Amino acid sequence: MQEQLTPDFRDYELIDSGDFEKLERFGRVVTRRPEPQAIWHKSLAEAEWQRMADASFLRDGKSEERGEWRVKSQTPDRWTIAYRYDEMQLVMRLAMTSFKHVGIFPEQAANWNFIYDNCKALGQKRQPRVLNLFAYTGGATLAARAAGAEVTHVDSVKQVVTWARENMEQSRLEGVRWIVEDALKFVRREVRRGNRYDGIILDPPAYGRGANGEKWVLEEHIGEMLACCAELLEKQDAFLVLNLYSMGLSSTLARTAVRQAFGVPEKEQWGELTFTDRAGKELPLGTYYRFKR
Repeated sequence: MQEQLTPDFRDYELIDSGDFEKLERFGRVVTRRPEPQAIWHKSLAEAEWQRMADASFLRDGKSEERGEWRVKSQTPDRWTIAYRYDEMQLVMRLAMTSFKHVGIFPEQAANWNFIYDNCKALGQKRQPRVLNLFAYTGGATLAARAAGAEVTHVDSVKQVVTWARENMEQSRLEGVRWIVEDALKFVRREVRRGNRYDGIILDPPAYGRGANGEKWVLEEHIGEMLACCAELLEKQDAFLVLNLYSMGLSSTLARTAVRQAFGVPEKEQWGELTFTDRAGKELPLGTYYRFKR
């Protein structure tokens, strides 16, 4: 079933978007960041953007991603926001990075709910084992752990894994297995070991580097990654979540690639993850595909 998803995230708001930028509230901090998909015009005047933004990201001119933040006085370097769903209560630590990110992709909360619900349901039969690949600061990891799953969190950046561990502690959780390694190298080894998981979460970047300099290019490596994950996922009572952020890569593309690797599942969803600003402009912030069997 094709469906657009927008989570109910009280500590996050898309205030305005347009002219390739977005104005967002994370808790009590308002940020201004580049957004290549905001091709329309802003609804608020430039003076309002300048007044409201506590921190504005400026590209360095050499890279589409890197840059620096211009921060108003009294704006904290670090702060936390909370996300609640059912009995899940997550606390995430945020900070401004040189890659324009702040440590969370709030649209992913729609997938956190799905992960939490499926882990809860599987937990009625056994403790589910969940693998989170390209796991970043761990929102999906914590959602699975909050539902009682045994979770393996894999990311190639040690500092990011440390950040995820801080989020676990802030959320009063424990027991996650942390792996600092190239995700593709890890799943190849897991296949050789014959390990199995009840849930697999993939959030791959368009480009990336492994812990030892391994090169990741989404279009070149996603086929092998999905084939390995198909070997690792249990054949019954299991779920998969795949996210794609690269512009031009649709949820239909994700669906086709997953179906080739896993076969056609009984229950599947695909579409866009979105937020709507105060003027009613709906901004797509990534595509997703997920199934359960």
